[in-house]
Formats: sequence, C-alpha cells, structure tokens
Amino acid sequence: MSTSAQIGVTGLAVMGSNLARNFARNGYTVAVHNRTAAKTRALVEEFGKEGDFVAAESAKEFVAALERPRRLVIMVKAGEPTDAVIREFAPLLEPGDMIIDGGNAHFADTRRREKELREQGLHFVGTGISGGEEGALNGPSIMPGGSAESYATLGPMLEKISAKAADGAPCVTHVGPDGAGHFVKMVHNGIEYADMQLIGEAYHLLRSVAGYEPARIAEIFRTWNTGRLDSYLIEITAEVLSHVDAATGRPFVDVVLDQAEQKGTGRWTVQIALDLGVPVSGIAEAVFARSLSGHTALREASQGLAGPRPTPLPASEAAAFADRVEQALYASKVVSYTQGFHEIAAGSEEYGWTIDLGSVSSIWRGGCIIRAAFLDRIRAAYDVRPDLPSLLSDETFAREIAEAQDDWREVLIAATRQGVPAPGFSAALAYYDALRAERLPAALTQGQRDYFGAHTYRRTDREGSFHTLWGGDRSEVSA
Repeated sequence: MSTSAQIGVTGLAVMGSNLARNFARNGYTVAVHNRTAAKTRALVEEFGKEGDFVAAESAKEFVAALERPRRLVIMVKAGEPTDAVIREFAPLLEPGDMIIDGGNAHFADTRRREKELREQGLHFVGTGISGGEEGALNGPSIMPGGSAESYATLGPMLEKISAKAADGAPCVTHVGPDGAGHFVKMVHNGIEYADMQLIGEAYHLLRSVAGYEPARIAEIFRTWNTGRLDSYLIEITAEVLSHVDAATGRPFVDVVLDQAEQKGTGRWTVQIALDLGVPVSGIAEAVFARSLSGHTALREASQGLAGPRPTPLPASEAAAFADRVEQALYASKVVSYTQGFHEIAAGSEEYGWTIDLGSVSSIWRGGCIIRAAFLDRIRAAYDVRPDLPSLLSDETFAREIAEAQDDWREVLIAATRQGVPAPGFSAALAYYDALRAERLPAALTQGQRDYFGAHTYRRTDREGSFHTLWGGDRSEVSA
C-alpha cells in the first residue's frame, strides 16, 4: 500500500467515523481502520464521495498508508481498549511519529502513556474532543495536550477541522504537556454536569412553583437564550421541553424516567478536585443529584416523609418569579465556571502545565457542549488579568452577581418553603457566601481537631503553630 494519507483514524464507531469524515471533508487524505474490516469498507462505500479515504484492513497496512511523521488517531473506549490499541500500533511506528488519543481518557492514564511512548521516541497526544457526534463531523472544540513539537505539525490540521467561534477563531489550542488536554476536557465535562443540573433546577422551579407547563417553560428558555444565558444547553432545553411524545400526546419530559445516567467524567472532576483540595461543590452536587436520581428503592421508601408539597403561585406572581429564577440560574452558572477554572489552575500548578485559562475559555466558545455567549466575557476577563484569582474577582461579573443575589436568595427561600430541591443553586450561593465571609467556622473546626488529635492551630495575632493542653490548666505550647 502506498504512503499517501496525512492522517489516520482507527476505531470507526460513530465518533471515529465522523472525525475521519471531517478530516476528509477538509481536504485531507484519511487512512481508516477498524478491528472489524467490514466497518472500514462500509464507511468508504457510504461516504467515499466526501473526500479521499484509504481503507486498511490490517494494522500494518494502516501504518504503511500514513506519510511521515505519522499521525494516528485512536477513537476507541477509554482504559484497557486504548492500551490494547497502543500496544498493537506502537511497535509499527518510528521515532517522531505520533499517536493521538481522542477518547475520554483519564488524564493520569494519558500522563503514563505519554511518558512510556516518549521513551520510545514517539509522541502521544491526549486530546479532548467535545461536541458529540455532530461536533466530530462538523467541527468540535478540541483540547490537545502533548509536546509542542507534535502540535507544530498536528495543530494546523486540528485547527482546520475544529469549530470556529463567532469571530472566526478556531476552537483549538495546545493546552499543555502530557495529560493537560484530557484534564481540561475532564473539567469541561464537570462544568457541563453542573450546567445541566442548574438548568434542571430552573425547570423544576418554574414548573412546581411558578406552575408553568413544559411548553410554556420552553418559551421562557427561548427568551433567555436571546440574552446573557445564550448557550447550546439552553437552546436544546427549549427543544426538549417543547417536544410532545407521539405515542401518548403528553409532554416528552413527562414520559422519560427521571433517572439521569453518567459516564464518569463528572465524577472524575470531583475526585481530582478533592485530591487537589479545590472546592467544586456545585459540580459535586450535580454528580450526586444524578446518583440520587438512580436510587429508586431509596426514593420510593422516602416519598412519605414529612414536608411541604409545592403549591403554584398565582398567575400574577409567576412571571416575576420566573425573572428571579433567571437571575439565580445565571449567578449559579458563573459560580460553576469559577469552580471549574479554579480546578484547571490548580491542576496546571500541580503538574507544571502552565495552562492559559483565557485560551481555554476561547476554545469553548464553539463546538463544545458548554458553548455559551458569556465565554467571550470570560476570555476578556483573563485577557485583562491572566492571574485573575476567580471570575468573581472580575469587576463585571462581581457587579452582575451583586445585582442578582437578592433574587437568588429569594428563589432559594421559595424552594425551601415549597419543598423543591435545588442543591445546585444552594451550593453555588453557599460557595459565594463562604468566599465573601470575613470569618468562617473553620476556626472552631481546627480547635476541635487540636482537642481530640493534637493537630495544632495557627493564631491570628502571631506566627507559628500552637497546641493547647486541653486537660488541667489548658495551657498553650508552641508546636
């Protein structure tokens, strides 16, 4: 087989097939390969008119079809399947070639793989890809890690196939070394979990407290999508809420079982945040909300517990309440992004990645699931202050939250009185209040720790660590 393809894709499920088609549509000759050769042939037969494909039935044929430096994209399940593909192809490659993992890999696995392959003279590029099946075909947001050398030859290709923001900028950047790309994709998904949970809570409040039906709520979301909440998730929420089930004639949302599943990236975001000591309470509540929804027996056993049942507001008050929900949703959304960017910054420092947060916000403006109009403003905030400690420290965002906070609090008061769970809204407000508090009860916590475990404490009036001898005269000693 002649060497003719600029890039190759192995793993031709929907995401892999669409990514290969995207490369071909953009003028690249693409080698395609799948463990099942019939799937390779089917792709070329069905979509061969979209561009130039080279079908390879064996690993050796696939590698032989790639021009050097070889660029080999893996689109298989994360974990052992990815390792198996690497073990199959790495011995066939030469120094300077690269393997690009476009799956949802754990960043720690990516760091390990990058180190192992680097020792063999190969580049390993852990690449987060967001946008789902449609994005893979028409332009995703792409978050590649790996070496600067690999990005020099791979980057222009990724830029060509990526989504483009409203200003025409490609939604891809070299995030950083080894696992940086997959780390940022992980946090992206954690923010996505939080965003979806907050939208769900807004819907629940509009339905249970304002008394609106799904079709009316869909119109409210469409209106919100013309303002500062303009985003892909708000857009599709309106579509889902307006959909009517053909079989029953009922609102679609009423015939879907209320058990939300998850693939694990949101859970990883929370686990790694705990390791880094970064509070991502809004993202954590979103993960736990999905978990709780699936505990059917527990929920059924608890439905008789005491508490208020929602009583819809009079029509004259419902519209004003909906406006307050918009304020609460926006403020909570800002907090979710604040927590996500804090985790990225902490990961960047921990692993020596030097991630540019402004660039991250820029590539999330198009293609990805959390694409939203206000990411332009996040990018602008980091452009002005690359060392911005928090989005809440930005003057514009701080002013908006100040304007929203009274309504935010009123919404949570209404939710509590009506017995409507709003863990995302509540966690976001608690985080905001904790940040702005002059003193936190952590002083008492540290005193308790010193009492039962001699863990010591620091004082506000002098330097050093101290321990109180809690028995007897309770004297204080330097630790």
